[in-house]
Parts: sequence; structure tokens; C-alpha cells
Amino acid sequence: MKKKVFQLLVENTSGVLSRISGLFARRGYNIESITAGVTADPRVTRITIVATGDDEILEQIEKQLDKLVDVCNIIELKPDESVYRELALIKIECNPEERLNVIAITDTDAFQANVVDVSKNGLIIEMTATTAKIDSFIELISSYKILEIARTGIAGLRRGTDDIFWPDFDSLGM
Repeated sequence: MKKKVFQLLVENTSGVLSRISGLFARRGYNIESITAGVTADPRVTRITIVATGDDEILEQIEKQLDKLVDVCNIIELKPDESVYRELALIKIECNPEERLNVIAITDTDAFQANVVDVSKNGLIIEMTATTAKIDSFIELISSYKILEIARTGIAGLRRGTDDIFWPDFDSLGM
């Protein structure tokens, strides 16, 4: 199975995310992660989808997404041409004696994570990094009891300033 990252620029209309996820559900496609947020232009939402499948399935996903009325643009964010980041919040159980060790791990240059909450018997750690680096961090701290993990899925942009697409809503009368 292969993985592809698609970036969509869509009209910021009610139900657009539902229509996109519905396409995946109807066709039985797998979404590994999906993130969405409004852009600098409030009429446009940027959606990043990580999908898995064989070459034929991934090609069909791209074609089906491109047919949706709300989709203004779709590109593949290739790893060597893009920057990806993911946010993770990780709640671990640790007593006060273990706390300094955990804080030392989070504070290293390798991970650059932040402790964002401290309670009597635990911590919440925030980390923004590549998916692989977050996975490595989780593996490293797995000797502590991990109580909860919340991950956003990736957000990404293509490197450089060439070939930037922006919908021309003004010419469409929007």
C-alpha cells in the first residue's frame, strides 16, 4: 500500500468537508488523516488529506476529488517538494520524581516538545513535528504510562513560491 498527500483548495461553503469525506465513504477509500482550515481568503478552505491504497486507487481518489464542484484545485504534496507538520498532545502518567526526566526528554534539540500542563501525577506534552519524529518521541517515552494521545494529522505546503494556485473568485462574481 502506498500513501499520498493531497492538498485541496475548496470553496468555504457549508457541508464541503462532509461531501469530501462522503466521497471516501461511498467508494470505500481509506483516509489516514484529514485536516481543514480557512486560508488568508475566508472564501477558501485548505484541506490536506493523507490517503492510502495502490496506484490505481490513489489515482481514482484524485480524479473523484477533482470532480467535486466545491474543489477549486487539487495537487499532490510530494515529500521531497513539501513541508509537512503534525501536532500531537500526549498525556502521560508520571510521579513528581519522574517529572524531571520527562521534561529533560521533551527539552532536547532532537524533539523540541513543550510541557503544556502539569498535574500531581502527570504531564501533557505538546509536539509539532513530522509524523515520523512524533512516532519516535512516543516510542521513546513509552516506558511511562501514556494515558491519552490526540494527533491532528498533517498539514502541509509545497516548498517555494512557484506554481501557487489561487481561485479567482472575483472573475466568477463571488
